[in-house]
Amino acid sequence: MKRKLRMGMVGGGLTSFIGPIHRKAAGIDGEIELVCGAFSVVPGESKATGEALYLDPKRVYESYQEMFEKEKDMPADKRIDFVSVVTPNHVHFGPSKMALEHGFHVIVEKPIAFSVAEAKTLQKLVSKTGLILGLTHTYTGYPLVKEARNMVASGKIGKVRKVFVEYPQGWLSTLLEGTGNMQASWRTDPKQSGMGGAIGDIGTHAANLAEYITGSRITELCAMLNTVVKGRKLDDDSSMLLRFDNGASGVLLATQVAAGEENNLNIRVYGEKGGLEWKQEDPNTMIVKWLDRPKEIVRAGQKYLSDDAKAFTRTPAGHPEGYLEAFANIYRGFSKAVRDYKPGKKINYAKYDFPDVEDGVHGMNFVQTVVKSASSNRKWTTLK
Repeated sequence: MKRKLRMGMVGGGLTSFIGPIHRKAAGIDGEIELVCGAFSVVPGESKATGEALYLDPKRVYESYQEMFEKEKDMPADKRIDFVSVVTPNHVHFGPSKMALEHGFHVIVEKPIAFSVAEAKTLQKLVSKTGLILGLTHTYTGYPLVKEARNMVASGKIGKVRKVFVEYPQGWLSTLLEGTGNMQASWRTDPKQSGMGGAIGDIGTHAANLAEYITGSRITELCAMLNTVVKGRKLDDDSSMLLRFDNGASGVLLATQVAAGEENNLNIRVYGEKGGLEWKQEDPNTMIVKWLDRPKEIVRAGQKYLSDDAKAFTRTPAGHPEGYLEAFANIYRGFSKAVRDYKPGKKINYAKYDFPDVEDGVHGMNFVQTVVKSASSNRKWTTLK
């Protein structure tokens, strides 16, 4: 395929936060071009967004249903290759399902759907159609997260015994949704966000990061959910104990009421021989601690890193490589898979290293299990 991949977008209008992030990330490598979209259900906003992005007015649609119907009927050399779904949580399932049914690959914002049932429906559709579905668990795209995963997989720190992962934010320390803030309003509304508040919004990122680096799945958890801010409808604070399928134990904290915190996602992984520590707010640095020698400081962009880390490094050492680049790494893996796609041939997702539909289903199961555990008197709840 000697051309750019053609992308459509559902959501991501002029007032959107995440839509422009996706568009910038998708464009970093020059492999993808946005050609159409249904950007908003607000009358006139989709058209205005299309104009601002200099799109063909005929390919700016008022609904995703119209977009998929019309794009499917276009000649093969014109229609989209895939769609990026960047709507609030309750509108992830509908566009993703219809896109797959109309023969288009999908990359969708986390969480994959509104419920476990919806996630499993998408899982079945991916299996049936053979099409590709990517999920933007962004933080797995950082080069030093790849390095941490490689160090665990290669046995350098020994068998993993303990994991501490936390994601403190402070932006919801007040009833921000009561001020008309759009991001706060839909994220704290169970009709739009789903069964989990902070645990669904950022707790799933923490869990995904822990599983990605360790290469192990969470099998059991003991959770506590809190709603700290008076008048809020969903949890804004959570704590839990974890058990992994390799025998390791862990602690996960996710809160949006830690006043003064920004996006301080961080993780510590301890094995028999040593440990790793990485923070999203300083993504170019990882600390490696050893049982029998001084700790080391590992930096992004260096020649001593593994091939896994080098493959996702974009800038020379000492140049900040952050959120947009990590996002772009998810898109790069996804776009390579789309380019290699052949009808009837199963894709080996591990080769391309981006979160897929299985991660999406597992993430929804995680949220459901946390909610179940938090309302139970039992110490441990099994994560299926």
